[in-house]
Amino acid sequence: MSGWDAHDIPDQSGRVAVVTGANSGLGYVTARELARKGARVVLACRSEARGAAAVEQLVAEVPDAQIELRRLDLGDLGSVREFAATSPYDSLDLLVNNAGVMALPYGTTADGFETQFGVNHLGHFALTGLLLPALLAAPGGRVVTVSSPMHALANIDIDDLNSERRYRRWIAYARSKTANLLFTHELARRLAAQGADVVAAAAHPGYADTDLQTAGPRMSGRRAGEWLMRAANRVFAQSAEAGALPTLYAATAPGVHPDSFTGPSFAGWRGSPAPSWRAPWTLDDRAGERLWEESERLTGVTYDARKV
Repeated sequence: MSGWDAHDIPDQSGRVAVVTGANSGLGYVTARELARKGARVVLACRSEARGAAAVEQLVAEVPDAQIELRRLDLGDLGSVREFAATSPYDSLDLLVNNAGVMALPYGTTADGFETQFGVNHLGHFALTGLLLPALLAAPGGRVVTVSSPMHALANIDIDDLNSERRYRRWIAYARSKTANLLFTHELARRLAAQGADVVAAAAHPGYADTDLQTAGPRMSGRRAGEWLMRAANRVFAQSAEAGALPTLYAATAPGVHPDSFTGPSFAGWRGSPAPSWRAPWTLDDRAGERLWEESERLTGVTYDARKV
């Protein structure tokens, strides 16, 4: 794994991948590098205008890319259902649950869930469940969910998943990223129990320079906070290209283990992909089961017990 970079991605010809939030940042780089290696990549984006701009840029960088743009709003379960129901692919090799929001002012999704929990976890939980038949139909399918080292700030509160008692933007973000890891843990456990040929893994970018850090201050009207975030990104963060490598490794490298967590090698901050530390509560079977049950109840997406 040492020194692994995008040049080491195996040939992806004939494979179909869906990447959420592929119009910018880590998602864009992930989609571009998969396409560069021959995959047919679906850019699943909330904004069609920004998605179209990303397609134009990607084709300019990879002229022979096989890509398509499809609208997906993870904050609207109706959009998630429509995306899955209208998918032209009976077989799907890779789903990268990349899209996310971070440290936003309190808000709710179209379905009334706290925005960070609703987008970062519930939207991807529903999407994965609805696309699971296609993933199971592909030999060696993978689901890669992007978490964050910030998950270490907080475990989930199963009795207050939507932060209705008290909202603290960074704690809510951390809980949503813990939820990503618990979801991966429980999905991997269920897939293994059924002998399914699908690997569920997680990854994180360390500290990467994307628009994610500045969205919260911008939405809050905190210009000084937005400026500080941009300055910190310039000084301390690695590039989006480097930040996407753990995701690309988890998505394509041979021998990736179920429920593995890949991040940057240097203190989980920057560097080539390496196994990453995770909080003990993200490996709690009972917590994973309870979150799964609540996620099915909240989204109305029930995974087929005969398959997972």
